[in-house]
Amino acid sequence: MKLTINGDSYEADVEPEMPLLWAIRDEVGLTGTKFGCGIGMCGACSIHLDGQLVRSCILPASSAEGRKVTTIEGLSGKGAELQRAWISVQVPQCGYCQSGMLMAATDLLTRTPHPDDAAIDAAMTNICRCGTYARIKEAIHLVANGKESSPVDKKSQRKRTEG
Repeated sequence: MKLTINGDSYEADVEPEMPLLWAIRDEVGLTGTKFGCGIGMCGACSIHLDGQLVRSCILPASSAEGRKVTTIEGLSGKGAELQRAWISVQVPQCGYCQSGMLMAATDLLTRTPHPDDAAIDAAMTNICRCGTYARIKEAIHLVANGKESSPVDKKSQRKRTEG
């Protein structure tokens, strides 16, 4: 089966019903998309399919044939801005959910360039076991307000590292 991922074509020798997540990770070798729950609830496996946010663990690989798949490795534009903001406000703890979170946040900002807190809460349905939701929201607001590369001031950085 032919898959187009991040603008590159791949020939994947997989069963049509194999979850797209495993085709991306095991056959293509792009391991940024994570396995979390396997039932589409946690969002660790989130990708964009033809520009729409989807959970790749429950999507058959055959459904991506002839369509445009974007993974965390292929994010650009708002996605790249969000990655810088993530670093700026020190979002990651363990980091496991971050690729899915970034895919969801990119989708949100593509659809709603200036979301309020309620829109962010409604769109960000991914699960973060470390509970960095406030930092995620802060990073999204930075990008929405055109300040994604703002340096973290020393006082707030100290607060984050001390507790």
